[in-house]
Parts: sequence; C-alpha cells; structure tokens
Amino acid sequence: MRTLRHLKRNEKGVIKGFTDDELSVKLMEMGCLPGVEVSLQLIAPLGDPIAIEVAGYQLSLRKEEASKILLED
Repeated sequence: MRTLRHLKRNEKGVIKGFTDDELSVKLMEMGCLPGVEVSLQLIAPLGDPIAIEVAGYQLSLRKEEASKILLED
C-alpha cells in the first residue's frame, strides 16, 4: 500500500486513511483528513523531515509520521 512517504517532490496524492490511531487524531486536527489532496513540497537535505502542502498551508512531518498516512491508489 502506498503511503505519503512514497511521494516524490511536487507529486500529489489523496489521503485514504492512517495506520496509527493516536497519530491520526493529531494529523486530522491539522487538516490531514481522508479525501484531502496533499503534495510533497520540500525534503530536508538529509531526507528528514519533509514539508507537505495540505488544506492551503505547509506542514512539516517526519518520515516516520508520513509512512503512517495511507494514500489512494
């Protein structure tokens, strides 16, 4: 299954769900809701963290957190 971590820079995806219930509550409060389109905007020089665009703003996530956000195929 594809996760947010698999996106390349400037690639878009639509959130399908989450694999971590506790983290999902925090992410949903920040606008990462199922059905919402996200795009990978920036990747730190060492690859972690990443910045995504969601709900009209940029959100910084660790790769570990991004790997828990499932995307539609």
